[in-house]
Amino acid sequence: MRKLPSALLAVGGGALALWVGWGLYVNQTTERVPYRPLASYGGVEIRRYPRTILVETTAESGEAAFRRLFDYITGANESSEEVSMTAPVASDGENVSMTAPVRTESAESTAVSMTSLVRTADADGDVTMSFYLPAEYTPTTAPTPTDSRVRLVVQPPQTLAVKTFSWWTTENRVAKQRATLIDTLAEYGIERRDDPVLLQYNDPYTPPFMRRNEVAVDVEWDEDDA
Repeated sequence: MRKLPSALLAVGGGALALWVGWGLYVNQTTERVPYRPLASYGGVEIRRYPRTILVETTAESGEAAFRRLFDYITGANESSEEVSMTAPVASDGENVSMTAPVRTESAESTAVSMTSLVRTADADGDVTMSFYLPAEYTPTTAPTPTDSRVRLVVQPPQTLAVKTFSWWTTENRVAKQRATLIDTLAEYGIERRDDPVLLQYNDPYTPPFMRRNEVAVDVEWDEDDA
């Protein structure tokens, strides 16, 4: 009878090790959108992001928007290229689970990497979501979507104020992090240009204690402020 608890502990320990191992694998192999850190104020980091290329759509829900963009990275484009996602996922409305990385290969397609930053925003009941493509893509080299509701977008260089946190992105937790970000910026006299968005870096299977989430907002910034 004593052997059963020991066996259960062994199985549980093995499952936990596999779970953590998966989280480490995804964190180490998923491409991230590059940025340059500029300064830090009370747990808020100021970052400079370069120009990026996004594939974007607007839909009635986060799930519908995600599905369209997922179709794009799995071949719904004029080149039939299959794209793997990178991190993070960004949203200011619905939380969307990320399946990163995604990579498939076939005889008729070329695998294309993609940064796992996904951005979503709510407007008039609709959700606009964007996947960020890797730095090597330009507006002319990125695969052209075959769905007319999906478009390529050029995001100019921008400066973001970012607050990082872990665990699941529940509504209350995200609201508290956003409030803290806004209060910190106000305390240090940093002007924001819009409302904070949520950035998520992990797939749904990463352990909560290994998850990286951020709330970020575009800010007014002079290089002399650093």
